[in-house]
Amino acid sequence: MPTRKKIGLIGAGNIGGELARLCANEELGDVFLYDIPAKENFAKGKALDLEQNGSVLAYDSNIRGTSSWADLEGADVLIITAGVPRKPGQSRDDLVAINLPIIRDVANSAKKVCPNAFVIVISNPLDAMVYEYKRVVGAPKGLVAGMAGVLDSARFQLFLAREANVSVKDVRAMVLGGHGDDMVPVLSMTTINGVPASALIAKDKLDKIIDRTRKGGGEIVNLMGTSAYYAPASSAVAMAKAYLRDEKRLLPCAAYLDGEYGYKDLFMGVPCVIGGKGVERIVEVSLTEEEKGMLAKSAKSVQAVVDICKKG
Repeated sequence: MPTRKKIGLIGAGNIGGELARLCANEELGDVFLYDIPAKENFAKGKALDLEQNGSVLAYDSNIRGTSSWADLEGADVLIITAGVPRKPGQSRDDLVAINLPIIRDVANSAKKVCPNAFVIVISNPLDAMVYEYKRVVGAPKGLVAGMAGVLDSARFQLFLAREANVSVKDVRAMVLGGHGDDMVPVLSMTTINGVPASALIAKDKLDKIIDRTRKGGGEIVNLMGTSAYYAPASSAVAMAKAYLRDEKRLLPCAAYLDGEYGYKDLFMGVPCVIGGKGVERIVEVSLTEEEKGMLAKSAKSVQAVVDICKKG
């Protein structure tokens, strides 16, 4: 008999609440909004507010706030936002020491109650946190991914659309590499409804857009005093929906590399097909020599943070 899918959201903060709203609005399944015992009532209150919102918007998903991992048993999807968000002046890498024990605790708990869930990690530093989650749980590589590329590509697309004065719907762009200042906007494959972006936007403008994309998260942190949450939540839900509905979406995600692009035992942003089996395959695209060099630099930065995790 058909049953609803179960979605566990780890962290009931800004991103967690927006994730819950989007999952419910899309009716992807029943949502369990988890946070630590000290924040259980906060999670329950947010869940109740969102359920009441469903009466207005006409969605039927059940939403529950909880601080018990038992409620997440058998979850089909787990989206992890747990950890401390960035503050002005901090890099994502500055959060390693703070968020490493948190991701390990989450991984150990998830291993007991939902080891077969498709897991999407949002916590920063993203590439290192998703690596640590997979290491602790021992999950198949296709069932663990990091949300970064969808968000970074969306930022790139927006900035390109605004500069070219075209609809963002017509911009096709992809950002690869680590989720940090060395990320790689792949300009050679960036088009506006098939027209190379370089034909519509001058090189100096493109260079500024690439730089702004790389610093896109920091720009919002400096403005708001905390990390972005609307676009990151939408990006993660796009990944979750692709899995739950077997959409076979080609999305840039932090996936486990086992020789692809010349890298092994590393999570880094690459084009992935996400369907009902998780990350079903990694697509290797042709990069220019300059882009290969930028990807190598990005991989080196990711590896440095992962090495810190291995020692910690």
